[in-house]
Amino acid sequence: MPRVTFPTPFGACALSWGLCGLTSFELPEAPVQPDDVTEIPTPIQELVARVQRHLGGDLQDFSDVQYDFRSVAEFPREVYHATLAVKAGQTSSYGDIAAKLGYASGLSRAVGTALGANPWPLLVPCHRIVSVGGKMTGFSGPGGIKTKLRLLALEGAQLFAE
Repeated sequence: MPRVTFPTPFGACALSWGLCGLTSFELPEAPVQPDDVTEIPTPIQELVARVQRHLGGDLQDFSDVQYDFRSVAEFPREVYHATLAVKAGQTSSYGDIAAKLGYASGLSRAVGTALGANPWPLLVPCHRIVSVGGKMTGFSGPGGIKTKLRLLALEGAQLFAE
C-alpha cells in the first residue's frame, strides 16, 4: 500500500491507500517510513490539503472520502457510516449510534469497540462519540483522551466539565 507522511498543525499525520480507496489514516505523531511515496495521486494530495486545513481550524467534512471498507466487518462498517454523519462541532453517544443503527443501546460497548479499531480516526470522526452525559471515555489514537479533547475543542464542540 502506498503511504505518505505529511505535516499538520497537530503534528505529522499519514495516509495509506489502494485501488479501492483509503486504507488507513494515522494521527500525530505518525513516523516517516522508509517506503513512503513521494509521487502522490491528485485525490490523495487534495485529501492531505483538506486534513491540513481541518487541523488548522478550517473545518472539513470527510464523509465524501472513498474508504476501502473491504477489511472491515459489517457491524463496524455500519458504525463508521453512522459516525460519518456526526458533523464537526457535534457529539453523539455510543448508545445513540447503536440506536441509530436499530440496535439496543446495550450495544454501546460494541460501538465503542468498533470505534476503537477505526482505521481512519479524525476522518471517520470517532473522537466525536462520547459516553452518555458527555463524559470523555477512551480514545485509541495517539495521546488518548487528551487528543480527543483537543480535536473536539478545535471543532467547537460543546464540552461540559464533570
